[in-house]
Amino acid sequence: MTNWVHRYEKEGIEGLKDRKGRGRRSALSEDQLKRIKSLVLLESPNQHGLSLEKWTGPLLVKWIKNEYGLEYQKAQVYNLLEKVGITFEKKCGLINKV
Repeated sequence: MTNWVHRYEKEGIEGLKDRKGRGRRSALSEDQLKRIKSLVLLESPNQHGLSLEKWTGPLLVKWIKNEYGLEYQKAQVYNLLEKVGITFEKKCGLINKV
């Protein structure tokens, strides 16, 4: 049987609710996440030798690898950005959540 079945049998509906602290921790520190937020909001990619005016997922993947030596997938980068309060909109690039 799977874990969720065991949790349901043991705890009922409450056992099926999401729990805090689950999942893998980020390889990036809080300071590194703050740096990425600042980078996206205040700097352009071309200031870092990259060819575009706005940050995109693939550009951030490249920047994180160069800066911190960590490899992320595009979807993971979007999750990191959401964690620091930034969301992506296709037609206008990355923007800050209000």
